[in-house]
Amino acid sequence: MKKLLSAILIMATFHVSAQTVLLDSYFNNEQKTDASGKTFSWHYKWGETALSGFSILGQEFLKNGADTATLYEAPTAANLKKANIYIIVDADNAKENPNAQLIEQKHIDAIYKWVENGGVLVLMGNDSANAELHQFSKLAQKFGITFTDRSRNMVKGKDLPTGAVPIPANHPIFPSIKKAYLKEVSILEVKAPAKASVTKEGDVIMAVSKVGKGTVFAVGDPWLYNEYVNGDGRITPDYENPGAVKDLVKWLAQQSKH
Repeated sequence: MKKLLSAILIMATFHVSAQTVLLDSYFNNEQKTDASGKTFSWHYKWGETALSGFSILGQEFLKNGADTATLYEAPTAANLKKANIYIIVDADNAKENPNAQLIEQKHIDAIYKWVENGGVLVLMGNDSANAELHQFSKLAQKFGITFTDRSRNMVKGKDLPTGAVPIPANHPIFPSIKKAYLKEVSILEVKAPAKASVTKEGDVIMAVSKVGKGTVFAVGDPWLYNEYVNGDGRITPDYENPGAVKDLVKWLAQQSKH
C-alpha cells in the first residue's frame, strides 16, 4: 500500500511540475479550406503532420515531459500565467492573412512582464516577404533584438550549401550538431542585453537575451518545421536539423524558471 501511495505521489508531482509549451495561433493564423469547404488554421501547428507543421517539434517536447498547448487569443497576463515556454513563429502579413492580427503595445507589455518573471520566449521570424516583421520587431526590441528586412541564405532549387549554417563546437544550445539548414532568413541585429548565438559570415542568425528571470531565443527562420526535420532526404544528413530539435528542446526546458 505504501509503495502504491508513493507511486501515486510521484506521478502527481511529475504532473504538477510538467512544463507547458504554448504555441501562438493568434499572430500566426493563416487559413486554408479543406475538401469539405471548412476553413482551418495551418502552418507551424502542433497537430499538423504535413511538411509545413510543427508536429515533430511538438512530439519532442512531449518526449521530454512537457505539455503542449495552443493560444488562439491575444497574449495577456492571465493566459500566459501557466505557460513556461511561449513560441511565436512567422507572424502573419497581409499577403498570408487579410485579417492579420498585429502585435500591439499591450501584447508587448504582457509578454515582457511574463519573461521578466521567468518565462521563456521563442521568436521565430522569416524573411520580410513571408512574415510581418515591423510589429514583430517591436516586441523583440524590448529584449535587444531586431528582425531586419535584410535576408540571406536565399536558396534556389536544391542548392543546399546556400542554406548551410555552421554551429561552433561545444555550442551551449546545440552541442550535438555541427551544421544546420536555414533558408530565407531574416538577419538579426542585437544590442544589450541580447547576444549573438549563431552567426554566418558576420550576420546574426540566432540570438539570446536574458531579462529578469527569463530568457528569449530568437532566430530569423522557422527552420524546425517537419519538412527539414523528418529525415526523409529533403536535406542531406550533414544538415543536422533533427539533432537541433532535440538540443533546442532540452535547452529551452533548462531555461524555464517557473
